[in-house]
Amino acid sequence: MWHTDTRYRSLRQGIAMLQLIEFLGIITFALSGIVEARRKRMDLVGVYTVALITAFGGGTVRDLFLDRTPLFWVANAWYAILILVMAVAAFLFPGLTRVPERAILLPDALGLGLFSIAGAGFALDAGTSMFIAALLGTTTGVFGGVIRDVVINEIPFIFRSRYLYATAAFIGCWIYMLLIRAGIEKGLAVLIGIAAVVLLRLAALRFGLRLPGGH
Repeated sequence: MWHTDTRYRSLRQGIAMLQLIEFLGIITFALSGIVEARRKRMDLVGVYTVALITAFGGGTVRDLFLDRTPLFWVANAWYAILILVMAVAAFLFPGLTRVPERAILLPDALGLGLFSIAGAGFALDAGTSMFIAALLGTTTGVFGGVIRDVVINEIPFIFRSRYLYATAAFIGCWIYMLLIRAGIEKGLAVLIGIAAVVLLRLAALRFGLRLPGGH
C-alpha cells in the first residue's frame, strides 16, 4: 500500500510539473502570437484570435490524438482569460509589442522547448511508445505556430526557417525521454530537455545548423 501511495503521489507531482511547463509555454507562445498579429496591424479581436491559436493549437492536436477530454484549455478556462488580458495590454501599451523580428526568436525557442517537452511527457503518461511521444511532443511544439502563420497569411515559420526547428524539438524530446528511462529525476529531465531544445534552436540560428540537403 505504501508503495502504491508513493507511486500515485509521484505521478500527481509529475502531472503538476507538466501542467506548469505547459502554462509557461502558453504564455510564451501567446506573446509571440500577439507580437506577430500587431505587426500585421490587426484589431483587438484579430490579435486575441491569433494569440489563442498560437497558444492552444499544438496542445489541442496533442489532446485529440491522445483522446484527452476535456481539452486542456477547456478544462482551464482561465488560460483564455489571461490571454485576453495580454491582448488588451498590447493595445493599452503598444510599445511593448514593437520589437524587431529577431527579438521574438528567443521566446519562440523557449515556447518550442516548453511545449515540446510537456507534450512528450503527457504522451508518455498516456502510455504511448517513446517514438510516438517524440512525434506528439514535436507536433505540440510546432503546430500552433504553423496555424498562426497561415492565419496571418505568412508561409509557416517551420518551412521558412532554413535552420533546425522541428528537429530541435524532436531531439530534445528524445533526450528528455532517455533521461527518464535512465532513472533521472523527472524534474531534472524536464529542465534538461527544455534546455536542449532551446539551445539547439539558438545554436542553429547562430551557427547555421541545418539538416543535410537544407538550403
